[in-house]
Amino acid sequence: MTEDADGSDTDGTDEEGLTYAEAGVDIEDSEAATAALIGAVGEFEGDYAGLVDIGDRYLALAADGVGTKLLVAEAIDDYSTIGIDCMAMNVNDLVAQGVEPVAFVDYLAVEEPDDETAEEIGDGLSVGAERAGVALIGGETAVMPDVIKGLDIAGTCAGLAPKDALFPGDAEPGDAIVGWPSSGIHSNGLTLAREAVTRNHEYTDPFPPNPDRTIAEELLEPTRIYTDLLATLRAHDTHAAAHVTGGGWTNLPRMGPHRYDITDPFEAQQVFEFVQQEGNVDDEEMHRTFNMGTGFVATMPESDAESVVESEEDARIIGEVQEPETEDGVVEIRGLEL
Repeated sequence: MTEDADGSDTDGTDEEGLTYAEAGVDIEDSEAATAALIGAVGEFEGDYAGLVDIGDRYLALAADGVGTKLLVAEAIDDYSTIGIDCMAMNVNDLVAQGVEPVAFVDYLAVEEPDDETAEEIGDGLSVGAERAGVALIGGETAVMPDVIKGLDIAGTCAGLAPKDALFPGDAEPGDAIVGWPSSGIHSNGLTLAREAVTRNHEYTDPFPPNPDRTIAEELLEPTRIYTDLLATLRAHDTHAAAHVTGGGWTNLPRMGPHRYDITDPFEAQQVFEFVQQEGNVDDEEMHRTFNMGTGFVATMPESDAESVVESEEDARIIGEVQEPETEDGVVEIRGLEL
């Protein structure tokens, strides 16, 4: 991620730099479509998941899939980790609100039935459920050759939270920002990543930074599940949390339109540098698309943050929440303002 003195990328290629939108996904258009859907059906209580008041507790529901990561799995005919990703993308959204995930159902839509593929996906879901500590209570398989080409997998996770256990959802100026590392590229930005790495490589090629793994294996590294953080976060004065997913670091202003000064982010894994070099992607686009090494963040008073870091082996204070400067909030990281 270095630059020449004139500001041009030094990535060893003259190919035109890729953006997520040019690869096929425009985040602004996606957010506008989501806003239109919400506007049509009414407001939802909750940011990462919908909340239903059931008396002394909230019932929370989250729904998500794994996106075009499926196309990498399809290319090498290995779906063994996809179920973990589907589980992770749902339960992590619940954790970001202070909700304990309890039960999960999946929906598999296929062009044609394939017992071996379904079994691989099911095995991954079981592994994900065990890691997340949730009950895998059922699912549905739909065969729709006129609609689906290949397959798609999505899920819905239900969670419960006492009303006093939910995170308020608003960071406060002066809060410390605690972060946890990602396991890699997770399940967002794969449209850009796939377009970048397939310019000059096959998925089955060795991954240059680690030739013992293929490029596909690196892209398919399962999304980390963060349910193990919930008890610690609830035990401290956690003001807000964010799962760093689609939109990369621009997720942080979902915790409030503040200035998020990230001074010590986790190092980005080698897969990100590889994607950036192969696609000639600039630094800002990388941080607007990918987690860049940090998969989950929470804001809280500094004393609580120090306590969390002492109790969580791989947590560290990565920055500070500052007074807002714009109506939308801004993230400063690695010399960028997002």
